[in-house]
Amino acid sequence: PRVGLGRPRVDVTLRISGFFRDAFPNVVQMFDAAVQAIAAIEGEDSEENPIRARIEQERAELQASGMADDAALRQASWRVFGAPAGHYGSGLQGLFQTGNWQHEDDLARAYLQWSAFAYGQDGEGVPARGALERRLGQLDVALQNQDSREHDVLDSSDYFQFQGGMAAAATHLSGKQPALYHGDHANPHHAKVRSLSEEIGRVVRARVTNPKWIAGTMRHGYKGAFEIAATVDYLFAFDATSGVVADHQYALIAGAYLHDQDTRDFLQQYNPQALRAIAERLLEAMARGLWAEPGDERERIAGHLLAL
Repeated sequence: PRVGLGRPRVDVTLRISGFFRDAFPNVVQMFDAAVQAIAAIEGEDSEENPIRARIEQERAELQASGMADDAALRQASWRVFGAPAGHYGSGLQGLFQTGNWQHEDDLARAYLQWSAFAYGQDGEGVPARGALERRLGQLDVALQNQDSREHDVLDSSDYFQFQGGMAAAATHLSGKQPALYHGDHANPHHAKVRSLSEEIGRVVRARVTNPKWIAGTMRHGYKGAFEIAATVDYLFAFDATSGVVADHQYALIAGAYLHDQDTRDFLQQYNPQALRAIAERLLEAMARGLWAEPGDERERIAGHLLAL
């Protein structure tokens, strides 16, 4: 209810994972029911209830284009989207593994193709490309919440696939990038919201280039080396989708993983493929203009690569 809320309502669009879809269908239906209930409230202006105002506007536009009233209302009120039923991911992981993309728009189109299926009380993966594009084209903020400190934004592909993919798609559709935030809910009584760039900076300093973490990975041999290389991949992918990585952070990683003799020797001994992958990924960041001013790092990293 508007009474007691203390602020205007916020029009929220969810891009759910395939796991969330399968594990919590009741939550998806409850969220959709809330959207429909708010859209049905009369007597509030567009500032108090932007959800209803936007749904009614889009409903009228769809009706004017020849769509039946019921279908127009449902199309305008979809707010939960995900991959096709029975499928998972956002379509980005394969592109980064193969390098088969040229521009951020390629990433945006893949995300849209794999995310344009609506979920709710009367729909389980309904094709809804137009509805998703309308939502993302008007996006002001892209937020991803994390409720556990067992993971961070650079130790899984899920983070860049969903938040990075949403940022790329919204930028592609609107011409401007939404504000990007990370919600830290590890302690639900003291939740903290930071900008995504700040969160990535924290993770790079606290874990990715932390000598204690690197020493810990070394105890795991081949798998530890794989985790180091995967972290570089995820950092690169976040930058490619949302531009949130600074040059000095690439330099910190090059220093910790390639220029440090002990780490480089470890990678060479236990997983030379990971060492090669790290060097190639950093050079790719330079080639794509993500690492904009690498200075002499290009020659140093290329030298490590040639020595393999």
